[in-house]
Amino acid sequence: MRIAPSVRNWLIGPGSDPSVRYRYWTEVEGVAATDPRARAARALIGKVGWAAGILDQQFPDGHWGTVGSTAGDLYRPKYLATNWRMIVLSDLGMTRRDARIRRLARLLLDRWSRRGGDALGGRDSEICLTGNAARSLLRFGYADHPATRRAIDWIVRTQKSDGGWHCFRSRTGTLDGWEGLAALAELPADERSGRIQRAIERGAEFYLARRLMREGKVRYPPWFRIHYPNHYYYDLLVGLKILTRLGYGADPRLAPALRWLRDRRRPDGRWAIDADHPDLDPHRGGYVFRRSPVWVFRLEPPGEPSRWATVEALSVLRRIEESRAEGAAQA
Repeated sequence: MRIAPSVRNWLIGPGSDPSVRYRYWTEVEGVAATDPRARAARALIGKVGWAAGILDQQFPDGHWGTVGSTAGDLYRPKYLATNWRMIVLSDLGMTRRDARIRRLARLLLDRWSRRGGDALGGRDSEICLTGNAARSLLRFGYADHPATRRAIDWIVRTQKSDGGWHCFRSRTGTLDGWEGLAALAELPADERSGRIQRAIERGAEFYLARRLMREGKVRYPPWFRIHYPNHYYYDLLVGLKILTRLGYGADPRLAPALRWLRDRRRPDGRWAIDADHPDLDPHRGGYVFRRSPVWVFRLEPPGEPSRWATVEALSVLRRIEESRAEGAAQA
């Protein structure tokens, strides 16, 4: 894959975040995590840059919120509270090696795995919250924790008959319910039981059969925009990321989504974030969605070249190339 020197330097040079640099080296260039360049970038995650800025706002007990708030609500206000910061920190590459992540994980695991109020595989579970939490905990390094395993089991158990998932009562899945498949994608292939692997295959087929974009009679515009943080929002880049990570990069049914991704590339070889969140309108300094006030949290401004969106897109395109090369070698 050819990358313009100006784009490469922009991603790994001065001004770039260490999370972007680490992902560029390991996912775009394909170097080992032990490579000195990758190790140098990873060592800075949480010390400088985006992750460090988020962690600097953490309260001593491990939560985030407004001044004077407590850890009583880990979900609100959207998108400033603990749940949302957890998702972003896991995306940025933080792990339990950092004491601040251990504090966060202890708080979440204690609060969300209590009897009678279990959001990780119990009566309070829903695919958006449970899928995001399971994915984050796996990335943080809590794969062996009973609550994480319980959440994974719940995700598999609640998969719809058509292979998808849904946050609300429904007999069928929806492309918006991507968090279940994304969580399962974090499990190494050699650690997936037969049951988990079958759930992954059914989930992948759910997305591929719909070309990652076909649901309902009317095209849904927000799916054709790039967002970050994604929180629980779906777009085609989210779908491409999950399917290519699961090894489906050579499937011809990805072609329409890939055309969309390549068309989003700017003349200078970069991608932009199109919007903070879909379906949100400005409201009194924040935003309102379904009459519930939310506040935007962003790493980069929409409408301008985005290092995060660019490294995401290039990672997808590299995995596509690798899958096609493997397929050709086996033919």
